[in-house]
Amino acid sequence: MLAIERKNEILSILQKEQRVLVAELSTRYQVTEETIRRDLEKLEKEGFVKKTYGGAVLNKNSTIDMPLKIREKTNRKEKQKIAQTVASLIEDGESIMLDSSSTSLMIAQELKKKKKLTVITNSVEVLIELSGCEGIKVISTGGTLRDSSLSLVGKMAQDVLEKYYVDKAILSCKGIDLAKGVTDSHEMEADVKNCMHNCARTTILAADTSKLEHVFFVKVMDLSEGDILVLDKTPKKEWVDCLEKRGIRLITGAE
Repeated sequence: MLAIERKNEILSILQKEQRVLVAELSTRYQVTEETIRRDLEKLEKEGFVKKTYGGAVLNKNSTIDMPLKIREKTNRKEKQKIAQTVASLIEDGESIMLDSSSTSLMIAQELKKKKKLTVITNSVEVLIELSGCEGIKVISTGGTLRDSSLSLVGKMAQDVLEKYYVDKAILSCKGIDLAKGVTDSHEMEADVKNCMHNCARTTILAADTSKLEHVFFVKVMDLSEGDILVLDKTPKKEWVDCLEKRGIRLITGAE
């Protein structure tokens, strides 16, 4: 296994389990503990982890943004359930905006089953996934490429989005809090998401429940009356009651 592949796998484990031990990783990958320590040192310099005695923990700094390829491997079953639920809310003939979140590719795969759609997106992966699909018109925002997320951001992307009014915007985020709203770790990504929200009649926010009660670096938006929150499972009663009071429709993957 190449060193970069091992580092990515370690990041995936950290994303899921929050911590790793040098001895366990050494046995798992059949390399010396010193090799694992060097891997962790590099990940620490990149800002993803904090080294501890005998291992490392995930850096939960609100500005840290995991690479897309790592995020796509995390909570895959939950995201698949969410993607199927989101696709069921999209009608043939609608126009939608789809962001560059790690759930977006799974949603795009489900949308390929639709007969007629217009999809506006800033996700390079979604553009490739939907290319050549009969009955689906795909519009790219253009903009500046962010390598870590394979997304197009910046003023050019926002200028394109602002020219359109669509039926639904499908977004995700890093954190959702009842008081602080919907938040993300990167300002330019947040700007694009907010722009999509403002250009849509209805916003569908797709997130797994691990994102509830977490606040990240920059606010994206507040969900409005008539918007939809799609989760993989039912949240605490406090959330259910608050969403109902605000007129936000809650749908879980179990429904």
